Amino acid sequence: MKKILFAASECVPFMKTVGLADVVGALPKEFDKNEWDVRVIMPNYRAIPDKFRNSFQYITHFYMGTGPYVQNAHVGIMKYEYEGITYYFIDNLDYFGGEKPYSDARTDVEKFIFFCKAVLSVLPVIDFKPDLIHCHDWQTGFIPVYLKTEFAANPFFWDIRTMMTIHNLRFQGIWDMKTIKGLSGLPDSLFTTDKLEFKKDANMLKGGLVYADFITTVSNTYANEIQTDYYGEGLNGLLSARNQSLFGIVNGVDYSLYDPKTDKAIYENYDVRSSKKGKAANKAALQEALGLEVDPDKYLIGLISRLTDQKGLDLIQYGMERIIDENTQLVVIGTGEQKYEDMFRYYASRYPDRVSANILYSDDLAHKLYAAADAFLMPSLFEPCGLTQIIAFHYGTVPIVRETGGLKDTVEALNEFEDTGDGFSFVNYNGDELINTVNYSKYIYFEQKGLWRNMVKRGMKKDLSWGVSKKKYEELYNTLIGR
Repeated sequence: MKKILFAASECVPFMKTVGLADVVGALPKEFDKNEWDVRVIMPNYRAIPDKFRNSFQYITHFYMGTGPYVQNAHVGIMKYEYEGITYYFIDNLDYFGGEKPYSDARTDVEKFIFFCKAVLSVLPVIDFKPDLIHCHDWQTGFIPVYLKTEFAANPFFWDIRTMMTIHNLRFQGIWDMKTIKGLSGLPDSLFTTDKLEFKKDANMLKGGLVYADFITTVSNTYANEIQTDYYGEGLNGLLSARNQSLFGIVNGVDYSLYDPKTDKAIYENYDVRSSKKGKAANKAALQEALGLEVDPDKYLIGLISRLTDQKGLDLIQYGMERIIDENTQLVVIGTGEQKYEDMFRYYASRYPDRVSANILYSDDLAHKLYAAADAFLMPSLFEPCGLTQIIAFHYGTVPIVRETGGLKDTVEALNEFEDTGDGFSFVNYNGDELINTVNYSKYIYFEQKGLWRNMVKRGMKKDLSWGVSKKKYEELYNTLIGR
């Protein structure tokens, strides 16, 4: 039996703030349990819903120092079985007792340094020795570092391999060197430019990228992009140097959660054959529910996003008046930067029959929008993978994307002369290109209905489930653990 431990700061269904939680929740369930024993470890946040927390089983606790600044921290271990997977939770109320999983940068760096050391420290106690620890994002960056340094003298840890997955390179866990030395207890020799030092500070993600055996990220294109100055966030030199150990694997989506045939959140279920009727029914119901003009002939564009610059919202701001013409409606779901929240609210008040600004996150409303919308807009500045476009395909909703990261890897632009492709895309980060691409999509929707229907069907039939990606992870795991 091959043993894998996923280490992450969040995981569906216990805690989710970003797409990382979907990956850590879905991927372990995909592996054949006769061959793989895949378990997950994460913090025991007070904010985890009581329906789960009340069933956690207490294993034991002990005290651990991480460095001169933290010499005696409580490490509780809780355990829970859910849908065939064993989950472990690191308990410490000082670090994980807040209302939200993350707070200010200094606090987060301290609590995740603690988490990294605790993950390794609990393994002998719970009698689980993984062949490989799969570390997700900067919050787990010091696990490979500790494994190769402080824990290297203990035979229990000798042949454990590590893989570091970058979900979003922009977030790295950076703080001043003196503080991180004091919090981590790591020796001065590690705080050099070829290891943990980063622009005179210390960088947790960089530590993971230096010491992990393999590095993965969440699409092939993003794996190439992050080796360049533009996308590399200051780590492109290191990633280029390690490119023989760097692999891109597109995230999948859990079709048991996102399937218009069975989705209980949507107004009317449908499949590929009944999608025209089903989507029309969902569109009419959502238009009415949101106070938009109920008209089957309106072109309904959906946008589900964090409202930040990364998501290309400045391009939308530039072209908004031209995007929402009298034949087009826009439904937005998301929260984020005040200027974008205010922008969408302004247009919703000015054009209430065309724009619905839902400045919140509602999973229920998101499902309804996937089913109701004709197209989905994702003009991202950068997008490591993106799940929205993958989910949209399955609901027969056509993505309009910028060719970056996972958007480029998953969306094939329409070629109307050969009748191929399943979406619309543009290359340069430019507001006029976005407007031209949206206008082209409108032309196809209104004037070339046969082409549009074929695009919808191709998208719905596309297999972007976790089963495909899982095989690629299996290959990497097998390579690393040598079996």
